Amino acid sequence: MTDKRLNERRTALPRTAAPRARTASETATQRLGRLLDLVPWLLRHQGVSLEEAAREFSVSPRQIESDLELLFLCGTPGYTHAELIDAQWDDGHIYLANADDIAAPMRLTRDEAVTLTAGLQALSSILVNSEIADRTLAKLRAATTAADPGGGQIALDLDDGSQHAVMTQLKEALAGRRRVHLSYYVATRDETTERDVDLMRIVNLDGQWYLEGWCHRAGGVRFFRVDRVAAATVLDVDGTPPPEATPRDLDEEVFVPSDSDLTVEIETSPQAAWIADYYPNEGVRRSANGSVRVTLKVADPALVRRLMLRLGGDAKVVSPAELAIAVADEAQAALAPYETTA
Repeated sequence: MTDKRLNERRTALPRTAAPRARTASETATQRLGRLLDLVPWLLRHQGVSLEEAAREFSVSPRQIESDLELLFLCGTPGYTHAELIDAQWDDGHIYLANADDIAAPMRLTRDEAVTLTAGLQALSSILVNSEIADRTLAKLRAATTAADPGGGQIALDLDDGSQHAVMTQLKEALAGRRRVHLSYYVATRDETTERDVDLMRIVNLDGQWYLEGWCHRAGGVRFFRVDRVAAATVLDVDGTPPPEATPRDLDEEVFVPSDSDLTVEIETSPQAAWIADYYPNEGVRRSANGSVRVTLKVADPALVRRLMLRLGGDAKVVSPAELAIAVADEAQAALAPYETTA
């Protein structure tokens, strides 16, 4: 908008006090919701008094005036005098014009409807409690079919192999309170283990699905990455977790080291300093040259041994001494065949 037209809009504002701030207890999201409801309501109730509008939206008349002063500067793209909302309330009665486009319900294009339908269908297939997604999907399909017969149905193949089958089994076990037998890959030991688990919940954290449950093999509550479950079988056994099975507070760290975990201090070159950001740790000391000393808590020292061998000369174990010796011995054993050949 040009300066001239902006000044015209300011001059046209009613001679009321300057825009007032919203009530202290109201969030910006709450006010936005009221404004979106206020526009179509005022269009249907032309000439309504400030007091009646205030009662309708459970705010003060002064707040309604403040909302109108904000709406007076809103409109459709272009934002010139012709696109801005026209609001008048000089005599205490509100008249709204040039707001029909904003008050009109949002319409989805066919591509938008298809994308949203596919997303909801995919989400519904993996959620444990998918009632809300299912209801939304049903409404969307009904509306799409009404506008375009056949357009609400999408053939979406969500079966990506064993992973989809695993999630189906886990959902069944959780819903029926049944114990589940897992074939679970343990990355730290590079092996697949067999264990029975009483499920507590399935959660998504940072885009990754996790299963939390009472593991009878470990004798405690454990988190399992769903993508590392090779197979899941629902057992005909009650799967109610024992009373001492307490869900972890997800506002804290997901993986909390136990008292029995080994404390390891590693020194890395600048090229391997990324491990301080990649692995949960107990502390990091950074040097001016870019090298770091990082302290880790590990349940299995094999994880550290494999990490050190992979990093080669870019990292070394500082403590405990016995682990540093074990890493050196393993590295020497790996180099021995090459030395013999030479």
